[in-house]
Amino acid sequence: MALGLAALPPALAQPQPQAPVTQPDAYILGPGDQLQVDLLDPRLKELSGATQVLNDGTAVFPLLGSVTVSGYTIDQARGLLTRLYGRQVVRPDLTLRLQAPRPQLISVIGEVSNPGLYTLTPTENSGTANGGGQISGVPTLITAIQKAGGLTQLADLRNVRLSRRLIGAPGRLKTTSLDLAALLQRGDQQQNPYLFDGDTIEVGRAEAPTDAEIMELAVANFSPSSIRVNVVGEVKAPGEKQLRANTPLVQAILAAGGPVNFRARTGSVDLVRINRNGTATRQAFAVNYGQGVSSTANPPLRDGDTIIVNRSFYAQMVDGFTAVTAPLSSLVNGTAIYNVIRTISTP
Repeated sequence: MALGLAALPPALAQPQPQAPVTQPDAYILGPGDQLQVDLLDPRLKELSGATQVLNDGTAVFPLLGSVTVSGYTIDQARGLLTRLYGRQVVRPDLTLRLQAPRPQLISVIGEVSNPGLYTLTPTENSGTANGGGQISGVPTLITAIQKAGGLTQLADLRNVRLSRRLIGAPGRLKTTSLDLAALLQRGDQQQNPYLFDGDTIEVGRAEAPTDAEIMELAVANFSPSSIRVNVVGEVKAPGEKQLRANTPLVQAILAAGGPVNFRARTGSVDLVRINRNGTATRQAFAVNYGQGVSSTANPPLRDGDTIIVNRSFYAQMVDGFTAVTAPLSSLVNGTAIYNVIRTISTP
């Protein structure tokens, strides 16, 4: 039968829910954690060794058997083992340390590219711009955002919430607000806390992000690594293009070879966008090579956008003329076609 702790001290069982989530928060043991216990009495050396927390929350210790440690902090578990060993030996003093933490199951929701449930380990592959490759070390808030594909263009940098379960209080959470703008602008590492198993990250939505905020996101290493957009119409190399995230409209057109001279109506380029709720929007923009990133004049693109470079009036006339004359080309020469059209247009 598993052994457990009957009652926790009030100070440990009821921490203040108003306290912010900070890096010194106590680690809570759970299934998958690897522990190392060492009894200080040299005569009890054979009782020391490594053990792992099983799926039922117990770990097996010499002389004690299965002991429930899931849900306890390291200090609480050490105190429990000291008391239990005290019933068996004269000098039960011991140390307990976390030899290898379990993978952490984190929820990332809100304005991220791929919201969902993620398992984080000390070594992760990043899916974001400027942060490609592996991420090493204890997972942090930014690690989870990178794992979820990065922030969307509508993410509110100043409205990120981190929720964490309370020690000894199943089902109860404490929540804190974090400001990623402070992390980007001032390097405030307190806005990038270490994560614990069961944490939930919620990225809020900005109602009307400014161009400066969009640019700030574009260069951050927690933006998506790349996007795919379609550039069609009067460009030299139409088709699907893989671009860096937050690439502006004009740059995407240049990546497709640029507008075709005389045929492209650069004063009217359409951007078609499919939104998350299934709706579609279509906006017209003018190509201006001197325009920086601007939500109203040269917007940054999102994955799945379609850019349509429309035909100029000249191109429409040429195409119309070609459509009319093509069936006749095998019967008469160019001079005859010209004479026919001249006769038709003469009153």
